[in-house]
Amino acid sequence: MSPTLTPQQIKTNLLSGLTVALALVPEAIAFAFVAGVHPLTGLYAAFMMGLITAAIGGRPGMISGATGALAVVMVALVTTHGVEYLFATVVLMGCLQIAFGALKLGKFIRMVPHPVMLGFVNGLAIVIFLAQFGHFRVVAEDGTSQWLQGDALIIMGTLIVITMAIIYLLPRLTKAVPSSLAGIVAVSLAVIFLDIDTRTVGDLASIEGGLPSFHLPMVPLNLETLQIILPYSAILAAIGLIESLLTLNLIDEITDTRGQPNRECVGQGVANVVTGFFGGMGGCAMIGQSMINISNGARSRLSGIAAALFLLSFILFASPLIEQIPLAALIALMFVVSEKTFEWASLRVLHKVPKHDAFVIIAVTVVTVLTDLAIAVLVGVIISALAFAWQHAKTIYANTRTETNGWKTYDLHGSVFFASTQNFMALFSPLSDPDDVIVDFAHARVMDHSGLEAIDSLAERYRAAGKRLHLRHLSPDCLELLGKARDMVEVNLMEDPHYHLADNRLG
Repeated sequence: MSPTLTPQQIKTNLLSGLTVALALVPEAIAFAFVAGVHPLTGLYAAFMMGLITAAIGGRPGMISGATGALAVVMVALVTTHGVEYLFATVVLMGCLQIAFGALKLGKFIRMVPHPVMLGFVNGLAIVIFLAQFGHFRVVAEDGTSQWLQGDALIIMGTLIVITMAIIYLLPRLTKAVPSSLAGIVAVSLAVIFLDIDTRTVGDLASIEGGLPSFHLPMVPLNLETLQIILPYSAILAAIGLIESLLTLNLIDEITDTRGQPNRECVGQGVANVVTGFFGGMGGCAMIGQSMINISNGARSRLSGIAAALFLLSFILFASPLIEQIPLAALIALMFVVSEKTFEWASLRVLHKVPKHDAFVIIAVTVVTVLTDLAIAVLVGVIISALAFAWQHAKTIYANTRTETNGWKTYDLHGSVFFASTQNFMALFSPLSDPDDVIVDFAHARVMDHSGLEAIDSLAERYRAAGKRLHLRHLSPDCLELLGKARDMVEVNLMEDPHYHLADNRLG
């Protein structure tokens, strides 16, 4: 805990931690069911991930725990090989994340374009919203799942509306306690004392348990085991880091502060290693619970540590009480979270931003909902990169002039790279140009190997036409890597640029 926290800030962080802990319970249980493991496996993961990342991670105020994005990958492993292989996979997953942070690769998350961030936020908001409807289904006597009907549905809907009303309206009267916590407590007390028949946390599963104990994964220590768990570990590590670092970026923007991506990678890795050795299913940052925490005004590590310890106390001491909390109150909280998480302003600017940015926002949102976060971000980055390349490919041009000696000069502007080489070649007319032609690269840059090949091809075209090509203001890198055109470069050490060319042939 930071020594600079005031008593009011301590109160805010503790109350926010309690609210977050309450919201973690049904999520952890639900994700454990998705992964095909015992509910306590999810609860232990939420406790250990939350505690360790809050203590040593790179983003104070961010909440980590068991998540659905990881659970949907884990279920195939658990079904095929059993839960012990899952524990081993989580340990290896954590090691990969530690290595990622140690190599200081977390900074590359800053390269994710803003439209991808908007799509990520909107997609997860929709996922959080849709996930709550699973609580509207119950298992019938014949074992089939069916939607709530009649009075049960009316009661749950009414409780959800009341809870949301408290969460939205209470801040207008007082901010002494988080409105989300007040809503959960008020509706829970009403359900308990009025003996209202509605679904509660206890209907999902019992959360009673003891302290997590150290447990070595019971798997053979051989190459075959590594071949089984390594692909899952790599996928889980990637998904976990992407979701965590994007959530870190989002909180940075909301709080106007700056987290430490590399430290967060290490923190997530350490947390997963410990979780794997203590019977947890692993996890990553949780955008929903993080938004609850941040919207409550919590900004320090205390809130995350408090949330984890409150969750552990629920498991150890307060399970009978927590199991009486109506699901409607927690569903309402997550509905509010999804509404506050969704970037509504992105809808208003869709017709104002460039079309490719609008397409990226929509594409990432849709792919996040239909598949998973990692694929959505990858799709968004690829689309953004291709759009960037296409735009820059179209901006290459040349101003031409004829010198007093009859030579023709092309003053090139733009970037010569893989996407612009065709437009670059189209700028020149070797057959109709005079015997001596100058191509001046003072206002242009050669970006990659494709650009070098284009220059070589241009030189060959002029040579085949029996004409002399003069290349000016190329960087030393270009001169070193050019082939047929090398003898056409005019070197001027005082004026030639000194940028570095992105080519794999450079040592």
